[in-house]
Amino acid sequence: MTNQFSALFQTVAANMASVAESEYPQSVERAANVLVDALEGGGKLLVFGNGGSSADAQHFAAELVGRFVRERAALPAIALATNQALLTAWSNDYSYDDVFAREIDALGVAGDVAFGISTSGKSPNVLKALERARARGLRTIGLTGANSVLMAAHCDVVLAVPLSTTARIQEVHLVTYHAICAAIDARLAGAWSQ
Repeated sequence: MTNQFSALFQTVAANMASVAESEYPQSVERAANVLVDALEGGGKLLVFGNGGSSADAQHFAAELVGRFVRERAALPAIALATNQALLTAWSNDYSYDDVFAREIDALGVAGDVAFGISTSGKSPNVLKALERARARGLRTIGLTGANSVLMAAHCDVVLAVPLSTTARIQEVHLVTYHAICAAIDARLAGAWSQ
């Protein structure tokens, strides 16, 4: 059994090396710049996704409101659809397809960043929220896998992990938002965090 675990870690390491050699890191840098510029200009991050991507959204927001590695001021970041009463009421009475868009309407203003996470790149509620955010003057970032065509239509920056297996894409997503947090630390707290 140990060989299977070792093989999995080797696969993940090979994937990370492959992603590092692709154009993906340049996209991460562009996304980090968009977010840092927004935060420095008084904007906030509205981040959202379904399932594991919702958990990632909460993790990402927590790193900004709390701290990543460096001590710095709290930063405004909200993971959407984490209010269970709103999530269940809106989804039941109206539609789950626009649950994130509804919160964009309530919370989003020009100068903010809407950051949608969808491993498949096809989640209707994520796509609808990005579309709504762009219409309201927010900057938009999409974090997805190799299938980024639908998401790209609504994003200023698309972070398309060049992999096709959900679990492997999600592993890169974690490193991605941690890299963005490191860039924020570098700009706002004066030191890159590894």
